[in-house]
Amino acid sequence: GGYSKVIVVREQFVLRLPAGLDPARAAPLLCAGVTSWSPLKLHNVGHGSRVGVVGLGGVGHMAVKLAVGLGADVTVISRTADKQVDARMLGAGQFLATTDEGAMVRRQADFDLIIDTVPVQHDIAPYVSLLDVDGALVVVGYFGPLADADTVPLIFGRRSITGSSVGSLAETQELLDFCAAKGILPECEVIRMEQINHAFERMARSDVRYRFVIDMSSLAG
Repeated sequence: GGYSKVIVVREQFVLRLPAGLDPARAAPLLCAGVTSWSPLKLHNVGHGSRVGVVGLGGVGHMAVKLAVGLGADVTVISRTADKQVDARMLGAGQFLATTDEGAMVRRQADFDLIIDTVPVQHDIAPYVSLLDVDGALVVVGYFGPLADADTVPLIFGRRSITGSSVGSLAETQELLDFCAAKGILPECEVIRMEQINHAFERMARSDVRYRFVIDMSSLAG
């Protein structure tokens, strides 16, 4: 159905696009946007919340924008500093490179919530120790087995590791309304239908900033 020009749906599955939201840039909100929004709302993120975002791709960049829009103090967490400029551009107040051992020590027990958007298997232990008491690490990007996790920081810090996938229709409508009110939209590159194969090749090289959107009007041409 994603490539269709017309589709019939049941009324209860229809969302209202608020006035002022560009449909092309609003499209990824229904996936990357609500995937980030759901855990932010579930964990009551608001003014003063300390939020970390691991990974700065399609989902991660929306997690940054939405957390900032909710008033949180946002830190992008990445292996190296090459994403630091983008993190600042998206609104993150701070950047933390996991390869900087001194910085990692200084940020121990410094986050209320960390959203992990990395889509491949990886070690989550370094992120758990960054959580404050009652903090939560929410995995949204990786589906599969995790490496052995040490339960000591979980038990003594009352920390939790949990997961989340997309969100409900009600959350999606809430997200659309919030983005319209705040002027928050994904960073997108609109492509024509004949560019789809090239776009897939670029996706394989991680050459996307941060979402491709197909202009379906180009299908008729």
